[in-house]
Amino acid sequence: MSVQTQEPTAAEVEREARTPVSARVMAGLRAQAMQIVLVWLVIVIVFSAMSPDAFLDAANFRNIAISVSILAVLGVGTTFIIITGGIDLSMGSVLVFSGVVSSMVMQRLGDGQGWGVAIVGILVALASGLMWGLINGFLVAKAKVPPMIVTLGTFGAALGLALVLTGGIDLRAAPDVLVDSVGFGDVVGVPSLVIIATVVVVIGIVALHRSRFGLHTAAIGSNAEACRRVGINVDRQLIKVYAMAGLLAGLAGVLNLAFFRSTTIAGNSLTNLDVIAGVVIGGTSLFGGVGTVFGTVVGLLIPATLRNGFVILGVEPYWQQVVVGAFLITAVYFDQVRRAAANRGTTRRSALSRLTHRNRKDV
Repeated sequence: MSVQTQEPTAAEVEREARTPVSARVMAGLRAQAMQIVLVWLVIVIVFSAMSPDAFLDAANFRNIAISVSILAVLGVGTTFIIITGGIDLSMGSVLVFSGVVSSMVMQRLGDGQGWGVAIVGILVALASGLMWGLINGFLVAKAKVPPMIVTLGTFGAALGLALVLTGGIDLRAAPDVLVDSVGFGDVVGVPSLVIIATVVVVIGIVALHRSRFGLHTAAIGSNAEACRRVGINVDRQLIKVYAMAGLLAGLAGVLNLAFFRSTTIAGNSLTNLDVIAGVVIGGTSLFGGVGTVFGTVVGLLIPATLRNGFVILGVEPYWQQVVVGAFLITAVYFDQVRRAAANRGTTRRSALSRLTHRNRKDV
């Protein structure tokens, strides 16, 4: 007697991508996000107690928020990529390349001033970032090259092209209106950079948890082969995710140019590691399938607050890298423990279900 099997629907695969293992991990992830918030609050309390006059100053928290803003824009795209089970090492170089091309274009447009020139520069930066994102996505999805190798290659290529275009010298061409309104402007006392980053983060949260795009992203990270079997175009989704990350890197490039009024070619060599560390510390699993944008923001706040506090206390800034490295290793360790516990729970339930099923057949 033949047994007919019915392929699961796309909706069923999407639900299966989160249950039962992923659902348990997500529950732990939400708990971890709150734990990360508590860790950040403890750091704030410690520095506040050690230097209350300097650290608790409103201007100091403003500086911390500004320092996290550009990294948060990059962190949104990186969160989506890591949720798919991939990685992006090229974001810092793409940021620099986008800023360089944008600055060169704005310098050659008329007198290089005014909102018209600024808008063109912003569009050029976004297009440059999108181009590199599409290259990454195509090579990962279609050429089947591992994400680490692809983005390591584009990391070198984007930075190398930026150096070729500039001769290794930072460009400083940016319209005054862009610098004054975006780089150093504020709305009702809130820095423009913080507002832009907040908008990007909110859109990222909604897209990840309330849209089909985010659901497919998590499903691919959980089980890409199951997604293919039910008709989800995995390759196209991966290209979209990497393209979005590239677009956000382009946006970060023009924000960086507006804030520093420089392309800071040599100042972004560790940006990719800082962002990836923040994403992982914030609870996004390097194994794919689960993650939160909110957790990423909190994960980025921890090293920024540490750096700020160390400067105020006069501690050598090199210790900040040591502490962030310890946080990163700890976060990955607890992620492994959490997933192992979830798998053990699923195995126990599956064995119990099979035993119950057999008993029913015997009856």
